[in-house]
Amino acid sequence: MDSTDKQNYRKRLSPDTYKAGVLAGDRFILARAITLVESTLASDREIASWLLNEIEPFTGNSIRLGITGVPGVGKSTFIEAFGEHLLNKGHKLAILTIDPSSSKTNGSIMGDKTRMETLVFHPEVYIRPSPSGNALGGITAATRNVRALCEAAGFDIVIIETVGVGQSETAVKNLVDYFLLLMLAGAGDELQGMKRGIMEMADSLLITKADGENLQKAKMARLEYANALHLMPPSSSKWTPIVQTCSAITGEGIGNVWNTITAYVQTTKTNGFWEKNRKVQNIEAFHETLEVELMRKLYNNPENVAEVLAFEKRVAAGESATAAASEVLKKIMKF
Repeated sequence: MDSTDKQNYRKRLSPDTYKAGVLAGDRFILARAITLVESTLASDREIASWLLNEIEPFTGNSIRLGITGVPGVGKSTFIEAFGEHLLNKGHKLAILTIDPSSSKTNGSIMGDKTRMETLVFHPEVYIRPSPSGNALGGITAATRNVRALCEAAGFDIVIIETVGVGQSETAVKNLVDYFLLLMLAGAGDELQGMKRGIMEMADSLLITKADGENLQKAKMARLEYANALHLMPPSSSKWTPIVQTCSAITGEGIGNVWNTITAYVQTTKTNGFWEKNRKVQNIEAFHETLEVELMRKLYNNPENVAEVLAFEKRVAAGESATAAASEVLKKIMKF
C-alpha cells in the first residue's frame, strides 16, 4: 500500500458509500465500516449509528454460531475444517475471532488468520480478528454491530469464536443462536467448575481430537459428558443437548456437527423458540447499549470527569462507594 492508498484508506467515506458498499458485499468497504463502528470518536459514532440503523432491515438472515472451549482444545483448527465443510455446501462464512488482550497494554495476539490457513484466502470467507480488551468474557463492545454488518454484506453463517478462558461465556450465548462447547478428553478435573457453568448453556458438546491414540479416550469422554448432561436442568428451547466427537485432521464427525445444528434450527423455528430468543437478545442489546451510551455521556464531558475524579478521592478516603455513586448521578446526570 503506497502513501496515496494509505491516505485514501484513512479518509472517512460518505455515509451512503458505507451503506452501498456493505450491502454490495464489498469486502474493502466492509472492513472500513467495521473500523468505523469500532471507533470511539464522536464523529465516527454518529455515522456508525446512522449506518447500523440503515442496514438493520438487511440483517438477521444468518445462522449465528458461538464456539468456545479452553485454550488448546483446537478451536481454530476445528473452525478451519468445519468452515471448509460449510463452503462445500454453498454457504458464505464470516468468522469473528476474539483474541486475548493484555490488560496493561491492550495488545493482542491476533493470530487466528495465520491459524486458518485455507479459509483466510477463500473468497466466500471473511475473518475479522478483534482484541478482547477489557470486555467481559472476551467479547468486544462492537461484536454485535460487526455481526450485523457481516449479515448485511450477505454472509449467511456467522461464527463468533471466544477467548475461552471461562470469564463469562454468557456474553457469547446472548449473541448467537447456537452455542457449541468444544471439550478435550482426559484434560483432568481442574476446570470442572468452569465446565459445568458453560455446559448448562451449551446446545451441544463436541469432543475434539478424536483420532489416533486419543480416539478411545474421546469415546469414553463422550459417554461421561452425555451422562452428565442428563443431570442438567431442561432447556427453554426444548432442545436436548447432545455430545459428539470429531477430528479436524481426518474430518471424521465434522458433517455430523452441521447436521446437528440444522436439526436445532428446524426444531427451534418450529416450536417458536428461535424467534422468541432473538427478540430477547434484541432487548438485552438495547439495555447494554443504553448503559454504554450513558457511561460515554458521563466520561465524554471534561467537567464530569473532574467530578468523578473528585469523588474517587473521597471514596479512597473512606466514603461509601454506593453513596458517592448515587451523588454523582444526582449531580451530573440529574438522576
